[in-house]
Amino acid sequence: MENEYLTVSQLNAYINKKLKFDSNLKNIYVKGEISNFKTYPSGHSYFTLKDKNSQIPAVMFKGRRQFLKFEPKDGMKVIIKGKVEVYERDGKYQLYATTITEDGIGALHIAFEQLKKKLDKEGLFDDTHKKEIPKYPQRIGVVTASTGAAVKDIIQTINGRYPYCEVLIFSTLVQGDLAAPQIVRQIIHAQRYDIDTLIVGRGGGSIEDLWPFNEEIVARAIYDCKIPVISAVGHEVDFTIADFVADARAPTPTGAAVLAVPDINEVEYKLKQLTDRLNKNINDKITENKTKLNNIAQKQILKNPESIYEIKGMTLDNLINKLEFASKNIITENKNKLFKLENKNILKNPEEITKMKKEVFLRHVAKLEVLNPLITLKRGYTYAKVDGKVVSSAKDVKSGDKLDVEFDDGVVNTKVI
Repeated sequence: MENEYLTVSQLNAYINKKLKFDSNLKNIYVKGEISNFKTYPSGHSYFTLKDKNSQIPAVMFKGRRQFLKFEPKDGMKVIIKGKVEVYERDGKYQLYATTITEDGIGALHIAFEQLKKKLDKEGLFDDTHKKEIPKYPQRIGVVTASTGAAVKDIIQTINGRYPYCEVLIFSTLVQGDLAAPQIVRQIIHAQRYDIDTLIVGRGGGSIEDLWPFNEEIVARAIYDCKIPVISAVGHEVDFTIADFVADARAPTPTGAAVLAVPDINEVEYKLKQLTDRLNKNINDKITENKTKLNNIAQKQILKNPESIYEIKGMTLDNLINKLEFASKNIITENKNKLFKLENKNILKNPEEITKMKKEVFLRHVAKLEVLNPLITLKRGYTYAKVDGKVVSSAKDVKSGDKLDVEFDDGVVNTKVI
């Protein structure tokens, strides 16, 4: 009887076995909308794929997840390649994803736009971080494949335009999964050399071929590079993340070489122009100074230098004459003053001036005597004081005040009633 029954585990295993052997469920493409997407610390991602009428749980394991070029988001419409099996523990079937692409758009395109937006937000594309490309470099480094048309074009162009510049090649893979780490190592390695400019690039190709130059590690290595970097990836219509973060972008490797060095013919032409201008300026200056020298040489003072001393001698003689004349005038004037003083009456009869001064003094004394209040007292007048202050009006005293009445021969104390 027991053989007629199955355990739950046996039933789920049986169903799962059936699904695994169904060829239609081994390699299928399912279109839908992502919901509840979440990646756990294990690296596995779990989500729900749904449409208007139904949904199915889905999982993408770490081993497949690491090759995903973009980050899936809720609400994103995608096409998933994978298989359907039963998760025996929970007894539910789910979709096991091996690849995810956005519906109507390639996965690499999605990854490109996501990384571009991320790095732009961080400021890696800002012009304020761009370094100036040196005009006259002595040594240029090139990070690219050591074989192929790109490196040949760069070397030939630099040698043809500016043969005074040395070119150092830092060979690397430029295609495939191993290319990005090698490119980063060579960018770091190139900074150990005395290099003026670094060209990083390759020839054209598909988006898959150019993808190493869209990797985040390459973009950050270019951004952190202390040497000015020219990005030269692909053809004119191709843009990579490296183009946006580099200090300058060239549409082709040949264009990068043109941007990195000047044209020797133009440099020589400019040097010739500068030399001609310099020579002209020098000749003009020489001519101008010759003219000034000739004018100076024609001056009378140089023909007859003694005339300088003659003029100065005449000036000195004039000054001496003026000094002698002024001295005589001062002496004569002082003699006259002395004579007048000697003939003044005061010096001949000094007693007379003393008598005059005495008379003036006595007149002043007589005037003071007239104003002396003591003289007034002698004539029978008095004056009164209250607390030492002279009373000039009856209004200034009141009943009870003590008055000091002063006469010529004494003081009488009284009280106002």
